[in-house]
Amino acid sequence: MSALPRVLSESKRLVTLNDVRSAQGRVAEVCARTPLIKLEGADDGSFEIFAKAESVQPIGSFKLRGAYNKISQLTQQQKAVGVVAYSSGNHAQGVAFAARSLGIKAIVVMPSNAPEIKRKGAASLGAEIITVGVSSAERQQRAEQLAAEFGYSIIPPYDDLEIIAGQATCGAEIIEDLPDADLILAPIGGGGLISGVAAAAKLLKPSIKVYGVEPELAGDAAESFKAGHIIRYTAEQVSRTMADGLRTQSVGALNFMHIQEFVDGVIRINEDEIVAAMKRLLLEWRLVVEPSGAVTTAAALFKRPELPPFKKAVVVISGGNMEPSLLKSLL
Repeated sequence: MSALPRVLSESKRLVTLNDVRSAQGRVAEVCARTPLIKLEGADDGSFEIFAKAESVQPIGSFKLRGAYNKISQLTQQQKAVGVVAYSSGNHAQGVAFAARSLGIKAIVVMPSNAPEIKRKGAASLGAEIITVGVSSAERQQRAEQLAAEFGYSIIPPYDDLEIIAGQATCGAEIIEDLPDADLILAPIGGGGLISGVAAAAKLLKPSIKVYGVEPELAGDAAESFKAGHIIRYTAEQVSRTMADGLRTQSVGALNFMHIQEFVDGVIRINEDEIVAAMKRLLLEWRLVVEPSGAVTTAAALFKRPELPPFKKAVVVISGGNMEPSLLKSLL
């Protein structure tokens, strides 16, 4: 892992343990402390794999942690005006839920290929939905235009210190609940979850290994990690994967700083492995997990040779908002 300069601006510094602890106090107001569920283990007890089931959060995703941590810290004046976010799905629901719980107006810019279950979920929570094209840049630009025109506060999906600190509460819970864990696998899209989980885990237990997992068809993070700088994919490239929550075209700048500092490696998963993992989670462990949330289980099941040796591994299941048609096809 590369060393990073410690003299950073407030907005571009790394998350600290104090940030994580403060975020834990805030998110406890609305977020579930999600369970660790044992998936499998060797007969001789040589290894065990546990799932951190963020799919049981009130919105079915970890995204509520970061959204609430960010929005709850806005000034009263900012809350009175409202917030705007851009999202492919789960962040939209996280912002909508957090805003509703705080009595704040929320507008969410979503791509035209966002899963209907996530679009309806955000709308049912009171958010106004604006639809644009499939490009990450297009929805961000539209949100920035709305913020400039109406004064809304932008709630970014991942490239933000307070968002990362909120997601870090997931990593802190893993170490607190399973202190002898020696490997954590977390999905990578824009990098908010892996940034927070890795930072919290390493700050609490420096010896633990943390790996990111992403689809081969949206493998920009693995390429970026290897190259040492951010590599960007096109919207057409990332749209090929069924893992809609991981279709981000690149990791965020602040997220990449955290990845370089705290993450030990990145694994890529193919589409067949994602489907196989979803089926096993559903049929063997009775867990409904969307494609983006299943990539870590796929890595634990099918990519063991690429992972460091472990006795207790935790796979972060980032969300469970699966389209009914996909659930039907799995069954």
